Amino acid sequence: MQRSKLLLEKRKQFVKHYVEENSEKQMKVIIEELIERLFISEKTIYNILKD
Repeated sequence: MQRSKLLLEKRKQFVKHYVEENSEKQMKVIIEELIERLFISEKTIYNILKD
C-alpha cells in the first residue's frame, strides 16, 4: 500500500514537533508515547529524527 507523500511529511513534522515540545522528558518516554499515538515502530521514529 502506497502512502501519500503529504501524509509522510505531516508525520515527520508531528514527530519532530512532539520531541521538541516534550524535550524535558527522557527520550525513551517520548518514543513510547509516539509509538502509542502513531502506531509506528521505534526504528521508524529514530529514522525520522535522524533526518
